[in-house]
Amino acid sequence: MKNYNLKLTFLCFLALVMTFFLEAQSSVTIYGLKGPSGVGMIRLFEQPPQHSGVTVNVEALAQADLMAARFIAGDAKVGILPPNVAAKIASTGKRIQVAAVVGTGMLSLLTSDPSIRRIEDLKGKTVEVAGQGATPDYVFRRILISKKMNPDRDVRLNFSLAYPEIAQSLIAGRVSTALIPEPFATMARSGKPDLRQISDIQQEWVNAGGSGNYPMIALVVDADFAASQPALLRTILNSVKNSIEWVVAHPAEAGTLVEKHNLGLRAAVASAAIPRSNYIFIPALEARSGLEALYKAFLEFSPASIGGKLPGENFYLKW
Repeated sequence: MKNYNLKLTFLCFLALVMTFFLEAQSSVTIYGLKGPSGVGMIRLFEQPPQHSGVTVNVEALAQADLMAARFIAGDAKVGILPPNVAAKIASTGKRIQVAAVVGTGMLSLLTSDPSIRRIEDLKGKTVEVAGQGATPDYVFRRILISKKMNPDRDVRLNFSLAYPEIAQSLIAGRVSTALIPEPFATMARSGKPDLRQISDIQQEWVNAGGSGNYPMIALVVDADFAASQPALLRTILNSVKNSIEWVVAHPAEAGTLVEKHNLGLRAAVASAAIPRSNYIFIPALEARSGLEALYKAFLEFSPASIGGKLPGENFYLKW
């Protein structure tokens, strides 16, 4: 009788745990970001992934630091982050993994200065750079060094303006030269057609020792969620991949959805920028060499920004 009671108690406990687990996994949210980083996922807002017994929601957060806070707190299971932010979170011991790179380099070096024809002509000039301490900053520094230039002495790098303000300042002539990502480069060139692109920043990165185009957007997952819900995660990842492929193939329709779902961009701007924005889906294991090349640039200029070392093997999701 005693053994029977113990067995019954165990079964009741197991049933309670299973009920809690099933309830906890009855819904999951895919987090995107407002602005250009979230554009590749826009079709999911219209057609969320379908998975038996689970409601999949899609939500766009306003800023990457809000996304980071949700992963740190354990509230986010799937979302997008700048690659360096993902590495920094993982360095604290938080169990997160990169599932894929979903956006690669999309920077343009634009100028209205007639004396600037190549990167070497930037010596003694001021360049407005989008994002101090972020990927554009360190990618550009690596490129300048490859051209035998000291980014702290030979060129004045200015970080005082946000992306939209850089575009408006280029149009108004308040800034003559800037390194700026899509879709803001498209906005600037549309408003001031005489702006010229100096070199190809993505190719210059490769020439400076980078491994292919550098990653700009990472799709990140909670490692415990990935281990416990592999089928659900695969459904989500395939849906993200399909959304990106659809966006690239249908920029006009995607732009309309971007404006409809309030991602912070007008339809015309998003549609025009999509062909230049390098939305892509590269599974983590294939993306590792590109990520590590970027992380080495962060280690060169600001080791603490990714936790002081390259992420380990478990940082890259195998699926």
